[in-house]
Amino acid sequence: MTHNLLNVLLGANGTIGSALIPVLQKNGEPMRLVSRRPMKVDGAETFVADALDRERLFEAVKGSAVVYLVIGLLYDSKTWEKDWPVIMRNVIDACKSSNAKLVFFDNVYMYGRVHGYMSETTPYKPVSRKGKVRAAIATMLQNEMKEGTIKAIIARAVDFYGPNVTDKSAAGVLVFSNMKKKKKAQWFINANVPRSYSYVPDAVAALYKLAKSESAYGQVWHLPAVKPPLTGKEFIELAAKYMGASDKFKVLPKFVLKLIGLFNPFLREIYEMHYQDEYPFLFDSSKFEREFWMQPTGYDEAIKTTAEWYLAH
Repeated sequence: MTHNLLNVLLGANGTIGSALIPVLQKNGEPMRLVSRRPMKVDGAETFVADALDRERLFEAVKGSAVVYLVIGLLYDSKTWEKDWPVIMRNVIDACKSSNAKLVFFDNVYMYGRVHGYMSETTPYKPVSRKGKVRAAIATMLQNEMKEGTIKAIIARAVDFYGPNVTDKSAAGVLVFSNMKKKKKAQWFINANVPRSYSYVPDAVAALYKLAKSESAYGQVWHLPAVKPPLTGKEFIELAAKYMGASDKFKVLPKFVLKLIGLFNPFLREIYEMHYQDEYPFLFDSSKFEREFWMQPTGYDEAIKTTAEWYLAH
């Protein structure tokens, strides 16, 4: 176990970085928060850097024991195609230069449409531009891991929700935010199929457990998510119960997303991921749960806690 050595958070201002900071604080971990505009946190260093700036990134990582790559780029295929390969190469090389371990917070776009549950052994068959980017950068890192040139972990989550999770969360925007504004909840394409979600407090707690476990390195891990997942309708009904809101909702059909996407860049990017909402979207985290004896927070408690945060803010 590595204690009291420097942890560097690349993308410290983002959804996952912001949620990881209190976990590290609680465990007495020294931190360096790296971002283009890092927020100030008591007891933590801040370092201004863009991960595309190779020289600056090497300085940001210098002296660290563990580097958390939790960057969230603009949700745009062109940006991902241009920037992610450069960022991953820079981060890998910076970690190697400083002999730091790397913990990469990843998504599941590289799997494409999967029949049944996604697991760590699911092959990469991306069906979207963004998925192809994620497959390429994951493969870049895995090749280095196999060659033994870096100690790294790839930790994957599905779309997330939770307290203080707003603009980067479909459930946050479509369900909790709309209910807070006394509007109808919305759901993409099909509210009658099960859809896995990651609860952010679980994801960051699990990410820290992985980072502290020597045996976890060199592997892909799925962060804890409840099985079986709720359908969109069931998720909305539970959210309505704790938001004190109506459980009536509006489904945004695929053709509407495509049409609005002609004028709205964000929805245009959402459209290519439509398979995640059209068909059962199932995520298996049993490997992590077995190894670390950590069960994901149940939907009732997680949605209640999320609703309480939205109602208070």
